[in-house]
Amino acid sequence: MARFLKYGITTGATAAAAAKAATIAATTQPVDRVVIPTPIGLRFEVPIKSSRKLTEDTAEATTVKDAGQDIDATDKMEITATVKLTNDGKITIKSGEGIGTVTKAGLQVAIGEGAINPVPKAMITEAIQEALPPNRGADVLITAPEGANITKKTMNDKLGIRGGVSILGTTGIVKPYSLEACRRSLVPQIDVALAHGYKRILCVPGNIGERIAKEKFGVPEDAIVQTGDFVGYMLDKAVDKNVKEIILLGHSGKLVKLAANIFNTHHKVGDSRNEVIAAYAGAVGADQKLVNELLEANTSDEATAILQTANLAEATYDRIAERIHQRVSDRVENKIKISIVIVAMDGRVLGMDTNARCNKPWQNLT
Repeated sequence: MARFLKYGITTGATAAAAAKAATIAATTQPVDRVVIPTPIGLRFEVPIKSSRKLTEDTAEATTVKDAGQDIDATDKMEITATVKLTNDGKITIKSGEGIGTVTKAGLQVAIGEGAINPVPKAMITEAIQEALPPNRGADVLITAPEGANITKKTMNDKLGIRGGVSILGTTGIVKPYSLEACRRSLVPQIDVALAHGYKRILCVPGNIGERIAKEKFGVPEDAIVQTGDFVGYMLDKAVDKNVKEIILLGHSGKLVKLAANIFNTHHKVGDSRNEVIAAYAGAVGADQKLVNELLEANTSDEATAILQTANLAEATYDRIAERIHQRVSDRVENKIKISIVIVAMDGRVLGMDTNARCNKPWQNLT
């Protein structure tokens, strides 16, 4: 009998639920659950641990992060939102106790600001807007009392997020990280693409790649296959299912690992992003000082910015794309025609292999 794993919610969704509950408590009365919107169009109900009115126009609410059956350091962490109603029609969101502060470049939040990422901030805003009376605004404070202790179990300090946790998530939903269950759940996407008659499929690591494939390249949803971290496994399955051509498109932080023959891209399995980028930058002309800067970069996005300043980004990522092409072709024993497209978070193309650059195979997937 199949065993279905329980999904959870992100810290962003947890904060959004707390903020909406606090807004309702400030305007009407305390609640024990709220329904929140998510970036993927789903709405779901979130239990509220507590909500109470503090003054005539201020209230707070606390929600418990539920990671489902995912292995998550923030599971069962409490997130509290304090909302003060205003009359300016604006919503401002600030971070407080237990929410980390960004100290390094290359992240989605500027140095010195609280680690609440843009998508969660938008989720919080939308959730509050659903509960605000007309023409009213709100000042919102997000806190996580145990955040300073919980962050010690994460990679935040290495990334440059100090003093607390991050409010993250691009979908609002946490998929359970069970290796076999996750891998099996991904394979039917290949069957769907083939059933729709697509001779070429476009593989992406996750939601960022899928969004870019749709918005920037106009790829139909049914032709897109998310591989998660299991790129090698999905390539093997594509061979088994007699796929003829694959366009592999993704953010530099994931794809460059393939150049080092790392086909499970989860950071706990292996990580060589800086080393790969620095090595190939050296191969196209970077001097020792630049190579050392790349080795010390906080993220691949920061490395990209360094390369762009030196006018070496395109040459470096094109060279990496060619190496990925070789590694992937070897993995599939040349049974599948391969194209590689490396992109930035905003969808800008950073590098392509020769096949992608010359043939633009995404333009004719049927």
